[in-house]
Amino acid sequence: MSFDATNSLGLETEFDIGQYMNYISTYMNFLPIIKQLARAYQGFEGYSSTHIRGLGLLPVQFDVIATLGNQPPITYKQLGEKTLISKSSLTGVVERMVQKGFIAILENPDDARSHFLTLTVNGQKIFEKAFPEHLEHLEMAFQKLSKKQMKEIEESLKTLKSIFIS
Repeated sequence: MSFDATNSLGLETEFDIGQYMNYISTYMNFLPIIKQLARAYQGFEGYSSTHIRGLGLLPVQFDVIATLGNQPPITYKQLGEKTLISKSSLTGVVERMVQKGFIAILENPDDARSHFLTLTVNGQKIFEKAFPEHLEHLEMAFQKLSKKQMKEIEESLKTLKSIFIS
């Protein structure tokens, strides 16, 4: 099957969909990997975020609380590097968590341009309750895999990451 299409130069050209699909199946054999990776992430995100919301938190709040829990205060920059929150969203997330009483902002005695972030007493209580509960929730899913399967998946994901990030 073919049809007329306009190419990048604006000229009419005949396009054979069969040849194109053959090209894709022959040379773009990575597409099923992308599809399964996206579906795995969506599945994980749905499983994880439903539980986190059941704990009374948003996923980004849990990410920050889990990162700040049981450690000394860290800077905004360090928090951004350790979480999955985009740099542009981090300030707003932190400000809202300060308003809720989960996080405190401390002055950095070594650098007046930066501040430290730490959990408040309330934030630490939430961490001590939510973090182990969520790990147990995740364990229920991951226990369906053998140790060998988990190691293989981990290694495959590392390999996949390495082709994009050197």
